[in-house]
Amino acid sequence: MSQATIVYRFKNGLYINLTNRCPNLCSFCIKTKWHMQFDGHNLDLQGQEPTVPQVLSALDKELRTAPVQEVVFCGFGEPTLRLDAVLAIARALKQAQADGTYPPFKIRLNTNGLGNLIHHRNIVPELKKDLDIIYVSLNAENETLWRQLVRPAAGYENGYESVKDFIKTCAQAGFDRVAASCVENTGADPAAVKALALSLGAEFNDREYLK
Repeated sequence: MSQATIVYRFKNGLYINLTNRCPNLCSFCIKTKWHMQFDGHNLDLQGQEPTVPQVLSALDKELRTAPVQEVVFCGFGEPTLRLDAVLAIARALKQAQADGTYPPFKIRLNTNGLGNLIHHRNIVPELKKDLDIIYVSLNAENETLWRQLVRPAAGYENGYESVKDFIKTCAQAGFDRVAASCVENTGADPAAVKALALSLGAEFNDREYLK
């Protein structure tokens, strides 16, 4: 198997593959269906998560090659499990932009919304310091369906309310953009999830079901 990709380009963004760990095992997740591959990149870290210097070095190489609109914490895992790394990388990128090292771009976090539950505190103020955009996978209009679809690990079974609270707190924090998403054709009602997202103060993304 080829060496795992730490940073990869997709459309107008640079994506950071920070961890493969996640407290959810979503029924629709492409991580297992696509055997840890995405757009020709091997994202299987095999337990060897990249260090902050490794990520910054990989980002620097790409950012000096061609500009991007966004740098995104994403990959096949939940980035907030490595919150300290997310904050350190985002802080370094903001400083590099301020110094004129890189042209402007936004910094986005793609998350399952369980960060507050993972860390047993409100992490939104920390995220707000250096991140611009928050995308949260809401996935369902009620807790029962959420449990069925995202299949949370032990300790996270009641995480749905925490996800909603996280979205609402982010929306109130003043990020450039906060969006909550739902994957189509999973059994969730996109219209109902959209109504819930809007009621929490977020925008809505209807995501394609990838096979």
